[in-house]
Amino acid sequence: MVADFSFVSHSRLDLANLIQDFSQAHTGAIVLFSGEVRNSHLGKDVLYLEYEALEPLANKMIQAIIDEAFLKWDLHKVRCVHRIGKVDCGESAVVIITSSAHRNEAYQANRYLIDNIKSRVPIWKKEFFTDGTHTWGKSN
Repeated sequence: MVADFSFVSHSRLDLANLIQDFSQAHTGAIVLFSGEVRNSHLGKDVLYLEYEALEPLANKMIQAIIDEAFLKWDLHKVRCVHRIGKVDCGESAVVIITSSAHRNEAYQANRYLIDNIKSRVPIWKKEFFTDGTHTWGKSN
């Protein structure tokens, strides 16, 4: 399946825009997952996150994971977008949308996509805390 959308974005993710063309007559289920940046982690207050990626490789790997999902489930449409750069608290860091005729397939595929993107794709985050400290980690 060829992607119909970029996988990595330097711009704020607009959920309404991302999901607007998913309704189709043959679609019985649309599942949207949005990974949000929370304002606390590790017992500290978070200012914001910065994400970095090896973008060409990240795009290639996300496409491969989407292709795997289409082989495992009877999906109508998939959209996956991960933010890169500064992401403020309350903003979406990653959005995954799946559609299918039935909810079970849409839910299973959505979970498969987020779990595999987080574990396999070269995207890292740097958390900035209000106490002036920061920490690097795998985007998870």
